[in-house]
Amino acid sequence: MSGRDESAALAAPSRASKLVMSPRSLGVLAAVAALVLDQANKLWLIFGYDIAAHQPVRLTPFFDVVFAKNPGISYSLFSAQSAAGRWALFGLAIAATALLAIWLWRTRTKLTALGLGLIIGGALGNACDRLAYGYVADFYHFHVERFSWYVFNLADVAICAGVALLLLESLAKPAATKDGPPSEPH
Repeated sequence: MSGRDESAALAAPSRASKLVMSPRSLGVLAAVAALVLDQANKLWLIFGYDIAAHQPVRLTPFFDVVFAKNPGISYSLFSAQSAAGRWALFGLAIAATALLAIWLWRTRTKLTALGLGLIIGGALGNACDRLAYGYVADFYHFHVERFSWYVFNLADVAICAGVALLLLESLAKPAATKDGPPSEPH
């Protein structure tokens, strides 16, 4: 290879480097994907399939699709029956999402970015419900005999998966030593 060809090859980014995504981009993509999948699923179940008229849909002996209207947050805590209460919960969700977005913007690791993106997308999905309907639409219900898990949606799945990724990364990081910062893995 001539000197000119070699320097041109070094200056041009490789195809592989074009495919590498920054942590920030990965987090934004995860947030958008979680939000879009959640809202598409909810719109189809509520308006396309008309789950309210067909519920419960028994998929297995332990898993049903139902339509539950959650006026509060997890497990219907802080149930907001008034418009002021719904706006307060909506504002809380937006404030928490803004703080998570700042964290996402500053993160340097892809696992943290992916986790934060999933949490942000899920939080925005539930906030959209609260704004559009005055409640969060939940559909998926696990149960075994008398034990009944709460009813949830895809936004809740994204939030839980995001939290799990953040926990996984925090447990996987090497501990700092007395003499300095954590060592880099080889």
